[in-house]
Amino acid sequence: MNKLPLNALHAWAVVYAHAGVRAAARELGIAHSAVSRHLAQLERWLGAPVIEKGAAGRRGLTLTPQGEALGKALLASFRDIDRAVSAVREARSPYSVTLSAAPSFASRWLLPRLPLLEAAHPAVELSIVVEQKPTDMDAGVADLAIRMGTGSWADVHAEALMDESVYPVMSPAYWQQTGWPDKPADLGRLRLLHDRDPQTAWEAWRGAFGPEALDVRSGPRFASADLLLRAAAQGQGVALARHRLAADDLESGHLIRPFGDLKLLLGTAYWIVRPRHGLPKPAAATVIAWLRQQAVHEAVTAAGRA
Repeated sequence: MNKLPLNALHAWAVVYAHAGVRAAARELGIAHSAVSRHLAQLERWLGAPVIEKGAAGRRGLTLTPQGEALGKALLASFRDIDRAVSAVREARSPYSVTLSAAPSFASRWLLPRLPLLEAAHPAVELSIVVEQKPTDMDAGVADLAIRMGTGSWADVHAEALMDESVYPVMSPAYWQQTGWPDKPADLGRLRLLHDRDPQTAWEAWRGAFGPEALDVRSGPRFASADLLLRAAAQGQGVALARHRLAADDLESGHLIRPFGDLKLLLGTAYWIVRPRHGLPKPAAATVIAWLRQQAVHEAVTAAGRA
């Protein structure tokens, strides 16, 4: 590391990103001539040019193959360093908490409730990381996570948070367009919408409620529950939805349940997950307690409506 001309490498990364020396100088806050000196130093150290002398291309500069390869690698590396430094800076605050969750859960359940957390605990600074794959809690990316599944993860401490149920949903317009279907047997004439969640597969619904002849292979597939529910709200078909994720659309009237209260129970489906060893820091413990309160409140509210 002592031998690397870090200032010159940084200058070249910025020149590469902006495709020009003058733009790089403006971002770095130094003179144009200073950037040129850095590049000359870099070429001497490399023993190879990074810019074709006397040539100008579409980018303003014509890069040598060596300059292109080095610029691409440096830009990616400096961005990684920037993300790592930002994470460390954020983590310095004792009130900072990073929570990881699946994108659909984060946008449809967690995000609408964050003002409640801020009102109850204004000192807590909660950052949300959205990931489709389960977070490696030992990697230090997040203080805690909310995972969807059965809770059988050997590498973490998992605490049950909420149960779940699934049921068909569709838009009022599609319900009217298809003749007001009101029983599972009517699914055979509807367009099924699917997502990648194995717990919301139409096979499970068919096994519990039928119809036995339902073709669960037909219909478009979506990468997330959020996309699935958006497609259903737009009238593209009928979706098998998680109650926790569809509740707001049902309350607003964007979606309806054509089969009334008929639902498939999944049991505990959401878990608070944290590293297996050690206790959460106080701010993370506050967020965990708040999540428990939200789950209890929803359970009480649901019982009152039943």
